[in-house]
Amino acid sequence: MSQTQKQGRVAVITGASSGIGAATARSLHAVGYRVALLARRKDRVEALAAELGEGAIAITADVTDRDALVAAADRVKREFGGTDVLVNNAGVMLLGPFASEQRDDYRHMIEVNLLGAITATEVFLEQIKDGGGDLINISSVAGRVSGPGSGVYSASKWGVNGWSESLRQELLPDVRVTLIEPGVVDTELPTHITHEQTRQGVQQAYDVATVSAEDIAEVITFALQRPRHLAINEILLRPADQAL
Repeated sequence: MSQTQKQGRVAVITGASSGIGAATARSLHAVGYRVALLARRKDRVEALAAELGEGAIAITADVTDRDALVAAADRVKREFGGTDVLVNNAGVMLLGPFASEQRDDYRHMIEVNLLGAITATEVFLEQIKDGGGDLINISSVAGRVSGPGSGVYSASKWGVNGWSESLRQELLPDVRVTLIEPGVVDTELPTHITHEQTRQGVQQAYDVATVSAEDIAEVITFALQRPRHLAINEILLRPADQAL
């Protein structure tokens, strides 16, 4: 391993092309992390890597494609010497009434939000465990509460919550597992909703969001900077004016 590879912890961030993922990359890079930016949108992660400069690499990968994740892990190992932190941030929120017309959305949410995080963790786990690392799973308030139109999205996040608690117990003390559960955050999540009436209603709430992606990234960075003997296992964050 070269001297360059030894310098600075390494964070792999999925869904790094926008929102919480991109903000977390910026925040961690600013405090000395080297960051591997994983996302489907090649142009965006390459632009972010160029913005950050030295210590940032862009990797085009879909978390539903295990082969792509294996190739990403190999590249991180080769260029950075391994992974210290995995931030499972990639996710979609395809809300809408429960009906057959939405069945493709349901499958997509489970594959990305739950299976994508599980697969990325499985692929990167040996690197994370080597010397002690951190796993950050981005869930949602929807992993605790649910309502009309959010059933399958909530199911995917409930799954992340339960899986994270199991991993916490299984991997301690070598790997700290931290579950992040944001409420409404000013991101592009609602723009992908395919049910138009639902999208319009949700977008109104996001248009006045008071919590930014940078706010969440700051909390993630804080948790990672705690001394190794302290594990912050779960952080629930809501805008101060969000009731549910």
